[in-house]
Amino acid sequence: MSSTALLQINIGQHSIAGQKHRNEDSYGAVIPEDRTLETKGIAIAIADGMSSCASPKEASETCVRSFLEDYYATPESWTVKRSVATVLKAINGWLYSQGQRRDFDDRGLVSTFSGIILRQGSAHIFHAGDSRISRLRGSTHEQLTIDHRLRLSGGLDHLSRAMGISQNPEIDYRFEPLVKGDIFILTTDGIHDFLTPREIAVSVAKAQNDLDKAVNQLVKLAEKKGSTDNLTAQIFAVIECGKTDAASLRASTATLPFPPAFHGGEALDGYSIIRPISESSRGQVYLAKDTQTDEIVAIKTPSLNFEDDADYINDFAREEWIGRLIASPNVLKIFTPKRQPKFLYHVTEYFDGKTLQQWMLDNPKPDLENVRSIVAQIVLGLRAMHRKDILHLDLKPSNVMLNTQGLVKLIDFGSSLAASTSEDTPSSVRAGTADYAAPEHLIGAKPSSLSDIFSLGVITYEMLTGSLPYGGGIKSAKQISRLQYLPAKTKRPEIPDWIDAALEQAVQLTPQRRTEVLSAFVENLRKPNSALKITRDRPLLERNPLLFWKGLSLVLFAACTALILLMGIKH
Repeated sequence: MSSTALLQINIGQHSIAGQKHRNEDSYGAVIPEDRTLETKGIAIAIADGMSSCASPKEASETCVRSFLEDYYATPESWTVKRSVATVLKAINGWLYSQGQRRDFDDRGLVSTFSGIILRQGSAHIFHAGDSRISRLRGSTHEQLTIDHRLRLSGGLDHLSRAMGISQNPEIDYRFEPLVKGDIFILTTDGIHDFLTPREIAVSVAKAQNDLDKAVNQLVKLAEKKGSTDNLTAQIFAVIECGKTDAASLRASTATLPFPPAFHGGEALDGYSIIRPISESSRGQVYLAKDTQTDEIVAIKTPSLNFEDDADYINDFAREEWIGRLIASPNVLKIFTPKRQPKFLYHVTEYFDGKTLQQWMLDNPKPDLENVRSIVAQIVLGLRAMHRKDILHLDLKPSNVMLNTQGLVKLIDFGSSLAASTSEDTPSSVRAGTADYAAPEHLIGAKPSSLSDIFSLGVITYEMLTGSLPYGGGIKSAKQISRLQYLPAKTKRPEIPDWIDAALEQAVQLTPQRRTEVLSAFVENLRKPNSALKITRDRPLLERNPLLFWKGLSLVLFAACTALILLMGIKH
């Protein structure tokens, strides 16, 4: 049982493999014990991996685990519907992409999903597939979800909707006010395909509010009725609905005021500001101390220049969500607020280091092995983001930090994109910096993980040469057709041809011609890849345009001089 003045439930959960060799169902619940219970609520989920898919258990576990973890990383300012839609689209995108990439013989990663968020006296229900959510209210049993099954001839059927089945999932959403005494029942088809709604209601009623007993009775009864599938049931009873008064919750991010500029010595919601760390046109970062725990943190505040800019505030909220969502030593962590904030800001881990931009100034001709180490850690950070279906999209030296121990962290997620989220379209996300952003992102086309690979390639080229691979940033579609790769060897002759070839492939202007995966780029920097074209095989005009035109000018000058001399002799 979880108890609070706002919301209280009892819950029972049980799952067995039944007649199958392996249990491919997954289930779980999160009942917070801190202020998160008030701001985000309780999350409960059940999923059933499709038996004919390549890895049913992986699919169902991913749905439940990621839903329960990632929902609580979304900004508190977002509605439940927006938060869950963002999370489920990211999960679906990962399942679908993995199904396409792996050698699964078109069987993919597919799972049903049914989830509930209980918050502010309401139940928010999300559903795809044929797992099921129903409710007992008094003596009335009501099925709250629709079984997404397509009936075929011969008594066969298959799922018409599920997670991972297509790029654009259709997720049912239903909103239900809570009533004290409501009992919600979540089951997989191993239960409800073999028991009638009345049998389920009677079985739960016989348990007399002992929900652990109730779920065990359901499972045993379905087995007795001949269930041939995995059997999973969750039952929870609403003891207290919680306050429905929105004024009892903290104000949304959209209405929080921007904090003033700090100089050091000021107090902010239980933090003591020590000193400013950095300032840019888009925000300030301060060193601070939690006065209750003495923990040293960093606090990022928005720029007062954007107080009335809704897009900027949305970017700030997105950055908060991503910083909470991604768990990697190579990605800067943003913490969930410990106290109700009175202003708009982020509390992050304090990372005592310098930007890669400064490191490059301090190391104009770095050792190749040092560059490899930095790149490998950037890749670890990007991989952690990509696994959550998040693209960084503003990867540049000033957004990479490293300390004296050589640890590298990615920062600044204001331009980042949840690739499978409808709210975050290419037009709604701030484009990255022209010198480093992939051309497809800058001209408004849909970015992908290949866009981050392009930016990483540019950064690696700059670390090794001090220059950019195309001489400058890409500002228009017309400019792209005129750009030529400048071989790294022309800037630093000791760079091996095979390293140059690896760099060139990573920064191809056409996404389909780039290095396909991050790990391949790391490997190409460590040992020669015979499949890559060596730069020296290309014409001089492509390898070194400047040298070509200088040479051509010299030839033309010599020809003109000879012609003048010849004409002088004739006269």
